[in-house]
Amino acid sequence: MNIVTLTKESTKGILENLLKRSPSQYSEYETVVKDILADVRERGDEALFAYTERFDKAVITKETIRVTDEEIKEAYEAVDPDLIDVIRKALVNIRAFHEKQLQNSWFTHTDKGTMLGQKVTPLRRVGVYVPGGKAVYPSSVLMNIVPAKVAGVPEIIMTTPPGADGKVNPTTLVAAKEAGADEVYKVGGSQAIAAFAYGTQSIRKVDKIVGPGNIFVALAKKAVYGHVSIDSIAGPSEILVLADETANPRYVAADLLSQAEHDELASAILVTTSRSLAEQVDKEIRAFTEKLSRREIIQKSLDQFGYILLAETMDEAIEAADAIASEHMEIVTRNPFEVMLKVHNAGAIFIGENSSEPLGDYFAGPNHVLPTNGTAKFFSPLSVDDFIKKSSIVYYSREALRDIHKDIIRFATAEQLTAHANSIAVRFEEEDS
Repeated sequence: MNIVTLTKESTKGILENLLKRSPSQYSEYETVVKDILADVRERGDEALFAYTERFDKAVITKETIRVTDEEIKEAYEAVDPDLIDVIRKALVNIRAFHEKQLQNSWFTHTDKGTMLGQKVTPLRRVGVYVPGGKAVYPSSVLMNIVPAKVAGVPEIIMTTPPGADGKVNPTTLVAAKEAGADEVYKVGGSQAIAAFAYGTQSIRKVDKIVGPGNIFVALAKKAVYGHVSIDSIAGPSEILVLADETANPRYVAADLLSQAEHDELASAILVTTSRSLAEQVDKEIRAFTEKLSRREIIQKSLDQFGYILLAETMDEAIEAADAIASEHMEIVTRNPFEVMLKVHNAGAIFIGENSSEPLGDYFAGPNHVLPTNGTAKFFSPLSVDDFIKKSSIVYYSREALRDIHKDIIRFATAEQLTAHANSIAVRFEEEDS
């Protein structure tokens, strides 16, 4: 990794480079995605089955598109019982964390006969997309289903691409069952997003789509936003480590590589006030990379989007970290809690040398679906809030309305909205005449 002296110019250059990874930069795929969406909207199941055979080499029919109880039973028999136990332990932590996010409806009233409030209602039907292909991500299954379940969503529907044999990865199925998915369908890619957004003969339309996916899934979610809600348009994984001379270079290097292995577009950045640490981390990264199974992906990621930035002061380092607004941030400094209080922009913050990023990916409890591509400046992690909606409640007695009705009429008249004014005035026309 190149060691770069931190300046406003170097930070600007890094930001511009990182933004190249955004799904919004891949407009050449948009036409293909829009054609798939339109086709599924028009032909429904027929299009789903055709695209599944074309892209996943699997023959799916209306009789086999939905995962059966028998298939789930087979999945449990195929998965290592120790892994099932780990999934269940992780679920306890994830559920407990998200239960603390629950919101209740509230109402307030006055003696004058008014009542105001907020009614909190879970969404009725949510679609969870889970990637398939080469990698298997049961952790993403848990992170997307559990907050919906905790929110009280009555129908949680999952789709995931099948293998060429027409089956879903057994670990994915076990995670879905443990987390509480109500229905699981064998379909992936843009066509799955279309089914969620518009509905087909086999898959009914949902209210919201959540879950990660490749560029085609990301662009499809972007295109259907408005027909349904979505969680976000996720970009490649990111990690930024804020460190000083007290950090363990071996730990820092290992943590940076934990994200670089995701894909060639992943970003791994160290911002430090110590040149000695920077050089040691670079050395450790080279040694680790030689031994790791995904070294080719890691090397391409580091070559394109890996940085070691040298800052004069920790305040300067924090300023750069806030500008980058990374998905994951680790703080490994002499006073990490003090530094954490100064940080404004990060999807998730991991404090101290023992709080490595994979702890959050799998087990700690907070959601690992996080804002990417600098959107941590204004977006939050996936949470129970994403699966509820709020309705404002207004009640006024006649007496309460009488006290303020002329004020409303004046306000509406000032905006030249005479029908608004009349809606209030008509209730007191006899008294005001």
